[in-house]
Parts: sequence; C-alpha cells; structure tokens
Amino acid sequence: MPACFGRRGSEPGGTRVAHSPISHGQTPSASNVTSDPTQNLQTFELLDLQQYTQEKVYSPDASKLFHLFFVGRDNVHGLLKHILSRVRLSLYLNMFGYDDDELNEILMAKVMDPHVTMLITLDKSQAGGKHEKLLLDADRHQALAQFNTHFVIGQSATRQISHTKGFVADGKVGAEGSTNWSASGEGTFVLPERAGGPGFRAQNNTQTIFTDPDSVRRFQTELIAEHMAAQNCATPRELKQRKLPPRRGG
Repeated sequence: MPACFGRRGSEPGGTRVAHSPISHGQTPSASNVTSDPTQNLQTFELLDLQQYTQEKVYSPDASKLFHLFFVGRDNVHGLLKHILSRVRLSLYLNMFGYDDDELNEILMAKVMDPHVTMLITLDKSQAGGKHEKLLLDADRHQALAQFNTHFVIGQSATRQISHTKGFVADGKVGAEGSTNWSASGEGTFVLPERAGGPGFRAQNNTQTIFTDPDSVRRFQTELIAEHMAAQNCATPRELKQRKLPPRRGG
C-alpha cells in the first residue's frame, strides 16, 4: 500500500512529499505525559525544550521567547509530544500534513476531554487519511462539539489549500514552521536520543516554538479566522455530513 493516501502529501505546484505514517504500537515515550494530569504548560519556558536539540543545551545568548529547531538535526517529534501532551486548557491547530499516529493519539485524548477546548483545521486536499477519518467518525458518533471540540476539513478563504502548519497550546505556547506531521516530515528518530540509523529519513523542515505573548495572541486569532474560513468554504453536502447548520444565503 502506498505511504500516501489519495493526494496526501502534495505540496503546491504538484510536488509530492513522502508522508510515511508513523506506527509506534508501543508504550508512549517519556516526553508523552498525556496520562499524568500534573504535567501542564502553566510554568512552561523554552528551556524545557533544550533537551531535544542536538547539543542538549542552548547557546548562552539564545532568546527566551523564540527558538528555531531543525528537522534531521533536532528531535522535533519529541518536542511536539512534549508540548501537546501537556495541553490541559485549549489547543488551536491548523495542520496541512497530518499523518503521525502518536501525535494523533495525544490529540484524540484531548478531543474527548471536555475540559480542553479544541479548534482543529485540516486541509481538504489531504483529507483522505486514516487520522482525519478517526476525527470524522468520532464526530458522527460522539458529537464532538459537546466535548468542546470543533474541527473542520476545508480550504483557505479564497479556496486555496490551507497550508498553515502550527498551533497555539493553552494560550501560552505557539508553534509554526514547515514541518508536516509525518515520519520524514518530523525526522522522527529511530535511534535513542539522536538522528540517524537504518531507515532514518528527514525532510528539510524547520519548527519554531515561541512564547512571546503578542505573537501567541495574534497567531491564535489567525488560527480562529482560518478555521472560520474553512467552515465557510464547506459545501452543503459536507455541512450535512458534519451536521453543521447551513450557511445563511448559501
């Protein structure tokens, strides 16, 4: 079976990106603390993530509000788990390439937690994968809005792809960059604590994590706007499938 589902993994201009799915099937790693409610982002600072860099420590003059990580060099998959598994209040997410089993497991736990408000936007051209199907099935059977979870699969306001790859967690931590959620997109480590090894693959991608309050607020506002635009671009059939009220005048 091909690694990609339908048009999954397509980038603008028709370029294919290998999005081989991550399949763990093992006990979650130490950075995944979803099951421990005492772990949260209330005291988060960027220094918490220096353990995921190749050097295991930042430069003395590194910013305390912004840090840039590199796929294929730093443990981007690990730092994403670190942040996402500690979400306890809210998650605003727009993700173009969504093909990571472990990150999806973390999000599905949050999806079913009524204490966590979630706004999820996924790209329509990438919507043929199993992870989007899990969300759709959960919504049909559980009415996710009752759990404070709202998601849409759609397009930009001008009916182009929704190419944002980022999130705001608990209103405190922002993440944005070129990293798709896939094994090669994140450069998921196959060896303990370092890049490389048999079967290791990594795209040239960056992942920025920031805590600057103004940037976090502005990005969260943008994610809400992109979510609403994707809803407005949904067809009547899609609205019926999602059990959303029809748009006025549409």
